Amino acid sequence: MRLGELQYIDVSIADRIATVTLQRPDMLNAVGARMHYELSQVFRLLEADPACDVVVLTGAGRAFCAGGDLEWLQSMVEEPARFDAIMDEAKAIICSMLDMGKPMVCRMNGDAIGLGASLALCCDIIIANETARFGDTHVRVGLVAGDGAAVVLPYLVGYMRAKEMLLTGQLLSAQEGHQMGLINHVVPEDELDARVALIVGRLVKGARQAIRYTKLALNARLRSDAQGMMGMLMAYEALSSRSADHAEAVAAIRARRKPEFTGN
Repeated sequence: MRLGELQYIDVSIADRIATVTLQRPDMLNAVGARMHYELSQVFRLLEADPACDVVVLTGAGRAFCAGGDLEWLQSMVEEPARFDAIMDEAKAIICSMLDMGKPMVCRMNGDAIGLGASLALCCDIIIANETARFGDTHVRVGLVAGDGAAVVLPYLVGYMRAKEMLLTGQLLSAQEGHQMGLINHVVPEDELDARVALIVGRLVKGARQAIRYTKLALNARLRSDAQGMMGMLMAYEALSSRSADHAEAVAAIRARRKPEFTGN
């Protein structure tokens, strides 16, 4: 795949800065099958692209990323083999972000939920709109939190807080995330672009090799853990995707009612 072949992710490069924008604004940038595949490719493509030194990840419209698209989730409830097919993609998304030597800034212009939370966590600096919310809500739809947050969160907030967040599907305000150490900067919406530009400007004008190797050293343990854990996490998530509770959660969301979990 080439950058020009992306359908649901826009990549623009100017002044050695690559801006990666998730492009499903009418769906709050929820991830479907095609976008999931593109996410598994785009970061390795940018790592190899000599035209950029810094990457900014954001979403179009009023959300950063709302997690998995409901129709996509429903299709995997109906055909479980579809979930098995995305396990390698999920690992590639997280590992390619952590492997990237170029610094990545998350412009969290709105909610980062589920996979959206994992995408934000795998960036190096998060700058959030003050109205944004953050959380990995996998368990609230009957799924194991398998797509990356379980790897990164314990490093940022400690195991006890990470377990509470992941076992309850807790949502945090941007300010709560900042207080926990998840989010670097929280600003009003009209100041978001200026703060992103300030941080990105410092990075792009810095010593490229020094920044690159400092990042890779800092990420070394995370990269190792992701390589070791993602296969297991996705296998557990695949099992949970076949559960009656997951099917009930998807049906409940589509019907706009509360799910009734049975533990099956």
